[in-house]
Amino acid sequence: MKFIAATCLAGSLVLAGCAGTNNNSSSPSSSSSPQAGGTGSKVAGSAAPIYPRDSLSPLPSGQAHSQSVVTLAPPVDMWDRIRRGFKMPNLDSDLVRDREQWYASRPDYIQRMTERSNKYIFHIVEELERRNMPTELALLPYIESAFNPQAISSARAAGMWQFMPATGTDFDLKQNIFRDDRRDVVASTRAALDYLQKLYGMFGDWQLALAAYNWGEGSVSRAIAKNQRLGLPTTYSDLTMPAETRMYVPKLQAVKNIVANPQAFNTELPLIANHPYFQTVTLTRDLDVELAAKLADVRLDDFRALNPAAHKPVLIAAGTPQILLPWDNAAVFQRNFDAYSQGQYASWTAWVVPNTMTVADAAQRSGMSEADLRAMNNVPPRMLIKAGSTLIVPRGARVKEDVAAVVADGGHLSFQPEIVTRRTTVKAGRADSVASIARRYNLKPANVAEWNDVKPNHAFKRGYSVVVYLPVRATVATRAGTGIRPVQTSHVAAAPARRGGASSKAAAPRGSNVAKVPASSKQQVVREKRGGTPAKKKR
Repeated sequence: MKFIAATCLAGSLVLAGCAGTNNNSSSPSSSSSPQAGGTGSKVAGSAAPIYPRDSLSPLPSGQAHSQSVVTLAPPVDMWDRIRRGFKMPNLDSDLVRDREQWYASRPDYIQRMTERSNKYIFHIVEELERRNMPTELALLPYIESAFNPQAISSARAAGMWQFMPATGTDFDLKQNIFRDDRRDVVASTRAALDYLQKLYGMFGDWQLALAAYNWGEGSVSRAIAKNQRLGLPTTYSDLTMPAETRMYVPKLQAVKNIVANPQAFNTELPLIANHPYFQTVTLTRDLDVELAAKLADVRLDDFRALNPAAHKPVLIAAGTPQILLPWDNAAVFQRNFDAYSQGQYASWTAWVVPNTMTVADAAQRSGMSEADLRAMNNVPPRMLIKAGSTLIVPRGARVKEDVAAVVADGGHLSFQPEIVTRRTTVKAGRADSVASIARRYNLKPANVAEWNDVKPNHAFKRGYSVVVYLPVRATVATRAGTGIRPVQTSHVAAAPARRGGASSKAAAPRGSNVAKVPASSKQQVVREKRGGTPAKKKR
């Protein structure tokens, strides 16, 4: 009985399957189309499969393509990785071919540029890929600076991305006496890509974004508006722009073409491994640059190439929290730093000038020679150091504290002209007084009265020789037709100003006394008796 029941059940299942197949075939509109691979879609309320009627045929090779296919093999090197990320539309013009020929005819130049980029290009490509930006932009520093982070243009643009001071400030690149982040590898790359993304968002076109990076977004916007008013196209090639900007994108396109196919230009690119060149190391103490390189066991030039923003001989931990070191040397540095016990880490520190003073006074107070102070802090000649300025000075053995963060972040150096004044005499005219003489030569009446041992309301007799101290340039400019006695310029003795701005006394012939004083207090000069007797020398 069990066998008979099982046979009946199997027969009923076969009949049900046939009925379902016939029903689907008689109503083709009620089923989905067959899917590639031979499996059909399910009909609502039925689990019956649908089979193709015709025999299968191979798919033509021309139709076998997909936008989502990803190569499984990793990039061979950085050049291969860059090529895979090309996204910008190509520019084809005579200017591109001209630049291709220019670069191709200079293999030594290409070799130097590409070898220099070895330290930085992995980091740049990583950042571009993270932001989903075209990897062609990793080649832009070849155009801007030949990948030299110390490059500076005649217009004061600095770093391998060539940021102007104001633009650098807009993108949070610190610029003070300790560091210039426009040269910093990581900070300047972040700022450059931020800027390029902003420009692409403004113009929706990478070629116009690059033009704006070189020429300024305002200039490109005005050029586009002009073409729109004239009914002209507004692409990069159609805009009227300076020659430098006109060549900017063709230069990048030429470098892109050479990287894409170096054999076509008889060019050999150096091997740059698809591996990070450097890593960051946290700096916990102020540290001399030379000592940092020594602890990391790298050449000083290599250390500066990775840390070009630090343009002083000391790294300030509060302002430079991280340094870059070659990948394998980071651990070496940390191990040597922890074991270092041969003295202080930094032999230099920062000193905030308490009041306006001469370079000689600042040098004396900091224990340096005047020449060394000028060289270390780039102090120009004939300048006074203004109060609040920050100077790099030797760090004494008893100084234990590192430079504070407020000084590291806001350290600046300001100057004011060290005005040279000359003692001379002026013939008083009819009704001349202390007040009228002071007005004529932009002096303070109190000073004119003091120089001549008279009261501030004193009236001079006609022809009286009034003593005044005038800036040298003003004296020369007012000789003709003003009644000022010509002054002999020989044997002029100049004396440094006292700390705080008052001038010191100097011995000089009558009518030619010279003193240096700050511009803000040029009238504060030595008092002399009437008659022009020589002043005593300062002790």
